[in-house]
Amino acid sequence: MSDGRALARTFLEQQRLLGTGWVVLPPPGISYDPPAGDLFSNDPISQARSVAAVAALVAECTRCRLCEGRTHTVPGEGPDDARLVVVGEGPGRVEDETGRPFVGPAGELLTKILAAIDLPRERVFICNVVKCRPPENRVPQYDEVGACAPYLFRQIELLKPKVILAMGGTAAQTLLDTKQSLGALRNRIHRFRGIPVVVTYHPAALLRNPHWKRPTWDDVRTAHRLLA
Repeated sequence: MSDGRALARTFLEQQRLLGTGWVVLPPPGISYDPPAGDLFSNDPISQARSVAAVAALVAECTRCRLCEGRTHTVPGEGPDDARLVVVGEGPGRVEDETGRPFVGPAGELLTKILAAIDLPRERVFICNVVKCRPPENRVPQYDEVGACAPYLFRQIELLKPKVILAMGGTAAQTLLDTKQSLGALRNRIHRFRGIPVVVTYHPAALLRNPHWKRPTWDDVRTAHRLLA
């Protein structure tokens, strides 16, 4: 520690001599103890040791305005050893009522998509970027995504899946930290902290635009091959 303080004193003294402003240095013989522990060690999300613990934190969350209108939080569901994680945008009306992800019409379609690659949804961890329903099912706003994304990231860290299927623009942009369109992100294998990410359309979009079902099927088959 003493060597580090000496280096810091030398650096600050150099900056003062270069005219970058006056720097007040402690006189020799006086030291200042750093705060006990890591500055981020008290973050409850990073301290969560299981997906269930993350869900418990989500249930009490008031980090953004979405908590004000929710009936239930929707943290996600699936086995702790899931090899595939499916990430959507946010809960809809039925999800808000039940506390379960992808159980409305879009969820029924997702179940069929997974079954088509011989992967029952019970073997997949399914979740959303935001864990509370946005009003009128609108797209989550930037600050809402920012408040909720740490829960998603911690879930993925704990699950350590082999592949992530990002369904819809919000999921893809959040995981990949980009503003590129969904169309620009498809047909490529991306990475989230080393885990392959396949980008495709959200099932709700397929209900509105059936002609997107074929490219979605191609994307899902790509994810399936990565699981092999």
